[in-house]
Amino acid sequence: MNKQRLSFFSLLLLFSTPLLAQSIDQRINDFLTPVANAVDGFFMTAVPIPFLGSAPFIVIWLVVAATFFTFYFKFINLRSFGIGIKLIRGKYDNTGAPGEVSHFQALSTAVSGTVGLGNIAGVATAVSVGGPGATFWMIVAGLIGMSSKFVECTLGVKYRDIRPDGTVAGGPMKYLSKGFAEKGLGGFGKFLAVMFAILCVAASLGGGNMFQANQSFAQLQNITGGADSFLVGKGWMFGLVLAFFTGITIIGGIKGIAKVTAKLVPIMGLIYVVTGLIVIFANIGSLGDAISQIINGAFNPDAALGGVLGVLVVGFQRAAFSNEAGIGSAAIAHSAVKTDRPVTEGLVALYEPFIDTVVVCTITALVIVITGSLETSTGVQGIPLTSDAFASVVSWFPYVLTVAAILFAFSTMISWSYYGVRAWTHLFGENKTQENIFKVIFLLFVVIGSSINLTAVIGFSFAMTLAMSFPNIIGLYYLAPVVKKELDEFMAGIKSGEVVFKS
Repeated sequence: MNKQRLSFFSLLLLFSTPLLAQSIDQRINDFLTPVANAVDGFFMTAVPIPFLGSAPFIVIWLVVAATFFTFYFKFINLRSFGIGIKLIRGKYDNTGAPGEVSHFQALSTAVSGTVGLGNIAGVATAVSVGGPGATFWMIVAGLIGMSSKFVECTLGVKYRDIRPDGTVAGGPMKYLSKGFAEKGLGGFGKFLAVMFAILCVAASLGGGNMFQANQSFAQLQNITGGADSFLVGKGWMFGLVLAFFTGITIIGGIKGIAKVTAKLVPIMGLIYVVTGLIVIFANIGSLGDAISQIINGAFNPDAALGGVLGVLVVGFQRAAFSNEAGIGSAAIAHSAVKTDRPVTEGLVALYEPFIDTVVVCTITALVIVITGSLETSTGVQGIPLTSDAFASVVSWFPYVLTVAAILFAFSTMISWSYYGVRAWTHLFGENKTQENIFKVIFLLFVVIGSSINLTAVIGFSFAMTLAMSFPNIIGLYYLAPVVKKELDEFMAGIKSGEVVFKS
């Protein structure tokens, strides 16, 4: 059956020729621009903050929620690290529990969806726009975002559906509809769930697909000669190859995706982190100055973009887009975990923003600042800026960066394909036919994203992804007491000996 599906996908992809890309290039830009501007106009509306100035509504929305959950759960983002490690290592794995994947596989799948080109291109853009100080606020956003991730992933498991064949359907669509229904607000919950699903489908095709394919091909073309590269005009070929491997992976559903990400995430993370650390140690004499720039820039009242608040906004925006804490996407992957205690997956999910933002994003920012690339690469942003920073130490490091970028893009795409499938089937029916329809659409968009100049993709992706937080966080606030009860019972079980970790 899988071979038949793959053949079906392959036949459809053969129709994604350069002519297709050329014919829809401008149409996609024309369609996405007003949509992105409309959503962006609403969520990025400046809200006045007494004595400080103003900040976009969506940034305040995410920051206030993350701060509230951090205090409401008594700094669960910091005090549960030890327990989280045990859970990730499988010390509490229950093979007889419902679900499809282990704690580690669920975490790997979710991390692969967040650790993407945003960590390379996005951080570079944030630092070039907001200065080194934006790094500090990215780290802060990552730390408090751990609390938001804890809440949404616990709820994802709590309200998931386990089908007769053992497969799982979970995420915000489920806890918004079912959680609100428990309180007699089923109609409102269904409205929020549908709103989230629509935004999730759009985000999966934009930021989780076209943006990843587009930017990874751009980096490949850049290191092979740029405008003179033999790859110029051949993005569709790259897209077909990328779509082929993506198709092979996503046909297996969450189990197939989890098997790939469980191996791919540690490898790609190691490649990028080790390379970044080599660059940092090569410039170890400038490390103190780089850290000083980051801290001073974070609190410089004379900084560009409106002083401290302006730099904070840039840092928080980038962190939110990168680690997706409060967005709700990761809860879809974590819902598939094998566990009979929902809170265990929330404690595992805490590590996601830490790995994505506190570790990977910080390394990218440090590499750019410590090498002085902000000054030497004037006017350069995104992946080229990060590439210049890596090349300043070893000339062939940009090739390593390219491998990392493609791996990041691939892992992000396969995870977001699953998020899109779950959202799509929530809207159109939870069956294999609808799953396959979305997978075909997703693979076609891989080719399209690689083939064309999408000036509106970044704005569209950013807007759709952040917009998902609006219905999601309403649900998190409302259902936080449910999570608190789950957490208290689990912690009490540890103290009483009812919950026992394997030796």
